[in-house]
Amino acid sequence: MPNPVDFDIYLITDRHQVASGHTLLSAVEAALQGGVKAVQLREKDLSAAELLPIARELRVLTRHHDARLLINDRIDLALAVQADGVHLGGHSLPTDVARKLVGADLLIGISTHTHDEIRAAEYQGADFVTFGPVYATPSKAAFGLPQGLHALSEACRVSSLPVFALGGITSSRFPEVRQAGASGIALISAILASSDPRTVAEAFIACS
Repeated sequence: MPNPVDFDIYLITDRHQVASGHTLLSAVEAALQGGVKAVQLREKDLSAAELLPIARELRVLTRHHDARLLINDRIDLALAVQADGVHLGGHSLPTDVARKLVGADLLIGISTHTHDEIRAAEYQGADFVTFGPVYATPSKAAFGLPQGLHALSEACRVSSLPVFALGGITSSRFPEVRQAGASGIALISAILASSDPRTVAEAFIACS
């Protein structure tokens, strides 16, 4: 049986945003202690050789906390560390090709910004999508202006897959994102840039 999408907070790594006093691994571990149940390793500027030891350590941490580990783009690394899935973007392998490589049991998440991308993800066999940016956020500035809650609501309406809202999500915004139809939220700086990732993660969990 495939892994279920049994989480509603999806933490995406970016070691450049980790607060002083933490390493990437200590910040992720604190978030897991706070209740986060899914982590995507996404350090796009690192080589496979540099990513492998990080992926191995995250695999240990996520298993200890009964959480999912997904690897951004690198199907080879996901298979090497027995991750729970992969996350693919616009420059990754097509979803249907990735599905043939990872098999039926691994999760496939897809980054989307339009309805057409959501429909393609559904058709090609993805398990969930992220959609955004919903609010303004520096990490997603390259994708243009924030799409807003109405666009999120429409994306959720047309999608048969779980939709995770991405971009500028705070705990105070979580309820309105849920009301728009999102299955959950994807986060980077809201947790990793905090000096207390565990407490912030607990606050998001309390709102979920």
